[in-house]
Amino acid sequence: MRIKTGDTVKVLSGNDKGKTGEVLEIMPKTEKVIVKGVNIRKKHVKPRKQGEEGGIISVEVAIPSSKVNVVCPKCGEATKIGYKVEKDEKVRVCKKCGAKLK
Repeated sequence: MRIKTGDTVKVLSGNDKGKTGEVLEIMPKTEKVIVKGVNIRKKHVKPRKQGEEGGIISVEVAIPSSKVNVVCPKCGEATKIGYKVEKDEKVRVCKKCGAKLK
């Protein structure tokens, strides 16, 4: 997967199309990502310990990594990611403007 934890991504399709957010978690086996503030669902939580409160909480749910693109910090657009080798080091690069990504 070309997406890393901490990247800012833009959602390309689905109910949250056009939203941007930070990647919180990556699941390489299932090819899914969890993005902050995107694909929020309600979860009913039962109190497990005495004194703990139950209720309904909002949780970010995983979406397929193919539905998101990384936002380039230089040009500010959603873009594909390429790779370049510089000094025996593989660097991620924006396909539109050529800027290095962290």
